[in-house]
Amino acid sequence: MDLWKLSPLLEEIHFDRAVFLKAELNDFIALGKSIHTAVRQRITDIFTTEDTEIQNIAKKTLIKQSEVVMHLPVKIGDYTDFYSSIEHATNVGKMFRDPENALLPNWKHLPVAYHGRASSIRVSGTDFHRPKGQIKPNDSDSPVFSPSKSLDFELEIGLIIGKNSEIGESVSTEQAENYIFGLVLFNDWSARDIQKWEYVPLGPFLAKNFFSSISPWVVTMEAMEPFKSEGPEQNPPVLDYLTFSGAKNYDIQLSVEISAENGASAIVSQTNFKYMYWNMAQQIAHHTVNGCNLNIGDILASGTISGSEPTSFGSMLELTWGGKNPIKLSENSERKFIQDFDTVTMRGFSQKEGIKIGFGEVSNKVLPSK
Repeated sequence: MDLWKLSPLLEEIHFDRAVFLKAELNDFIALGKSIHTAVRQRITDIFTTEDTEIQNIAKKTLIKQSEVVMHLPVKIGDYTDFYSSIEHATNVGKMFRDPENALLPNWKHLPVAYHGRASSIRVSGTDFHRPKGQIKPNDSDSPVFSPSKSLDFELEIGLIIGKNSEIGESVSTEQAENYIFGLVLFNDWSARDIQKWEYVPLGPFLAKNFFSSISPWVVTMEAMEPFKSEGPEQNPPVLDYLTFSGAKNYDIQLSVEISAENGASAIVSQTNFKYMYWNMAQQIAHHTVNGCNLNIGDILASGTISGSEPTSFGSMLELTWGGKNPIKLSENSERKFIQDFDTVTMRGFSQKEGIKIGFGEVSNKVLPSK
């Protein structure tokens, strides 16, 4: 839909409709939730009216998806990646630390996160090259320089910040949802072997900053209202600034498909965003409790979304348990991690009582290292 061509039908809403000529949504987002809500409702009314004159105008604004090139929906200033699935954190802890004490002492007390690289986030459909870096083989005392042999996806949801906050200002869990414009599918690609060698003591660097990808469609929080869900019980009780009331999780059904160059293909994971231990309101409250500011267009990613069943794990690291248990794409094709020319496609939707909201997909092909 070309919103600029549709804008004459939006005259009753008072805002500068030239925002629809911009390459990104940032200026529209800056108009505030009251405008977002009014525009969304007016567009709904336009496309459901029985007025034939309005219908004819509206139909002329529609464009076939096959005829458009998708772009990043927002100009991304900053990117923060969380680690908010207890199932994922537990699985990783079992693999790399003490299986009896998989979670680090801080994990149930705060939403763990790190700052990522915003400039390397790309839209669905963008191919990218396998990253290179230092890897330390298990049978060697020294690292080697090599393309990653353990390239992985991470199934996540990204929230797009829809309101600025000031340095020194803390956003409460009660206020937090007013700072979210909408949600996208997010793939935080990871080089596990590079990460294993580099992450102590400051966390991942080259293992994460080479490429991340998002879906081009932003689903607004108003659209997600019917799909609010209760999250898991948090025990021990959290500190006061992380307490919240009401349902703060969201029921979003998610899947990951791997397609090989030879045509072999399989859905390797099916899970749900509602399983997350730390919700988005808590993530924003923690992110800003020290006075860190938020800017319109920033992305906060959920961290890998995993469920309790092996088929609901959100990364190859978990699905194959570090490469020990390959998964089949077909009778003659299996994967421990992602190979060259594989395409990984993540999809998502919410559905309830006849209402279905689609997130589209985020899909990328891996090319050999340069």
